[in-house]
Amino acid sequence: MPPLLFAALTLATGLGMAGCAKEKAANMLTVAATSPKGVVDYFSIKVGDKPVRMQLAVRPGEMQRGLMERRDLGVDDGMLFVYEKPQALSFWMRNTPTALDIGFFNAAGVLEEVYPLHPFDETAVASRSSELQFALEMNQGWFQRNGVKPGAKLDRQALADAMRERGFNARRFGLGEEKPNR
Repeated sequence: MPPLLFAALTLATGLGMAGCAKEKAANMLTVAATSPKGVVDYFSIKVGDKPVRMQLAVRPGEMQRGLMERRDLGVDDGMLFVYEKPQALSFWMRNTPTALDIGFFNAAGVLEEVYPLHPFDETAVASRSSELQFALEMNQGWFQRNGVKPGAKLDRQALADAMRERGFNARRFGLGEEKPNR
């Protein structure tokens, strides 16, 4: 087999098998959000009235990696997976040692569903709704301890600002008027 073809097949196989999250439809992917300098970016975004220090998983590699192999998640730290349009979501815990909860939010930023995710469990945890656009992974028990229940809202303005700071067009994700990057 030619070396280039072998490398391409190896990469495709690796991408197909990797991931903290899976999506029924396709295009589900999960890496810690990093700036161009390789530094992890955190953004303070409220869920209900609770501030969360979030990393954003937006690019395919970020979504594919998610919180894999992470043991350093702070008490109010989490990762928000941001999709361009509403859809059904499904996540798993491949290579993820930290017990998590996942909250699924609709396009308006309203929390609809919360589920536990168990370390290294590759059983998919699928949403009931097919109208979800954001998924927030937090330490297991965070939603309950903080009284964050279905109906709580994600601060979409803070999210839009964080998306712009990361260099994304917030409107592409349905997050309001686009403001120029600073």
